[in-house]
Amino acid sequence: MRMQALEEQKRRRAQQIESNRQFDLFAHLSINDDSDSDDLPEEDGGSDPHTPASAALGPYVSMLNEVEAPAAPSSEMAVEYVLPVSEVPIQAPASPITRKKKPKKKNKKKGNYNKPSKWADQCMYAELLEMATDDPAWSTDDGLNEGADGLPKDLESGWVAIAPVPVGKRCLVVTHQTAGVTGTAANTTIRSRLLGKSLIPRFPSPLPPLTVLDCILDANWRDNGIIHVLDVVRWKGQDIGDCEAPFRFWWRDTRLGELPQALPPTINFFPKTPKSEASGDSDQPPRNPQFPYPTYFLPIPYHTNTSLDSLDAVIVPSARSQRSITVEIPVPKDPSLSTAIDLGGLNMDFRAGVPSPATFTFTSMIAPSIKMTPAPITIQPDGLLLYTAEASYEPGTSPLSSWVPITGYDPPGAMEVQAHQRPLDLFHRLVQRRLQRRLLACARAPNDADASMDVESGA
Repeated sequence: MRMQALEEQKRRRAQQIESNRQFDLFAHLSINDDSDSDDLPEEDGGSDPHTPASAALGPYVSMLNEVEAPAAPSSEMAVEYVLPVSEVPIQAPASPITRKKKPKKKNKKKGNYNKPSKWADQCMYAELLEMATDDPAWSTDDGLNEGADGLPKDLESGWVAIAPVPVGKRCLVVTHQTAGVTGTAANTTIRSRLLGKSLIPRFPSPLPPLTVLDCILDANWRDNGIIHVLDVVRWKGQDIGDCEAPFRFWWRDTRLGELPQALPPTINFFPKTPKSEASGDSDQPPRNPQFPYPTYFLPIPYHTNTSLDSLDAVIVPSARSQRSITVEIPVPKDPSLSTAIDLGGLNMDFRAGVPSPATFTFTSMIAPSIKMTPAPITIQPDGLLLYTAEASYEPGTSPLSSWVPITGYDPPGAMEVQAHQRPLDLFHRLVQRRLQRRLLACARAPNDADASMDVESGA
């Protein structure tokens, strides 16, 4: 099924390339092959080399016939007769046309509210890798064939691994073309994977305009400001999703590494929450500062070497282990700091870096009561992703991407699955079985060669 999906994707890609070239627009054109006309003498009716061919003038003959020839001027001078002013007919003024006003449509917003978003189901969602359950009756010598265990046959050569995939919410990050400096103007939105709805209000980011990223919003993004970048769909208006997976991941790491790491100057670490607005306690900020939107775009590590040795020693262990990175987080200098300064009659409360609502609203730079401190952040793993190396990015659920979670998706109330039956542990055992079968085959090959040589010498 994976190979059929890959061939179908390649066919659609080639068809799209051919359609973009627009060769059909030149299909009706032809080249005049009458090369002997230039050698004819002028008295024999030879045509001027600059005169177009008759075949090229054929479609325009009908247009020439439709044009009426101008009337020949008469030899006598035409005298124009002008009526006197008294004999000029006077027309009555036309009555004004009354137009009926169209009734205003009511509940217009209500009808557009249920309109599906164009970003709905646009992520490339991986299918759960279906692996054969572990059976003690299988032998490592002459047991299953390659691929019968559920793992792809070309696992070592035709796939790219993403590990560790962090715990979080799958989403799309979309940037828009807005007026203003990149990094200060609110040009970025986060869309949910299934419905394409906006998860948080539009915010500024260092990403260039007209960019679409497949991301995972960290489960603790309010505290660490991290959003994990999984794949690149579009970058600065250029479709990167049509490229193969290794190039997309390389492009992702290269372009994200070029972005500035400075925080937006208008960031406010004490955003108003709906709960505080409903209770009317807008003057009291939360105890700990939080990120109002993600600020760190962190790429997820990828592995192009998916050999059995690399899967056994590097990829699978990293997929189940925690990842530790260091980012700058806001920390209050003094929690008891609450300074009110009277500037020209304006009561400005600098606890949150924003004036009190009684005066006016403005967003300053990082508040004086806040300092950015590097802190180690631990990211919890969720599993392993496998991408077909030759496949391009396609929206929706695709067999060209496989998902191997650490824990299975059991219904609530079910018994806890044993460790060796968890999807990632089962994947690791099947990889080790393939590796052990290969080592046994390599160890048996010299003995078989020696036995065949003994038979030939005895004969």
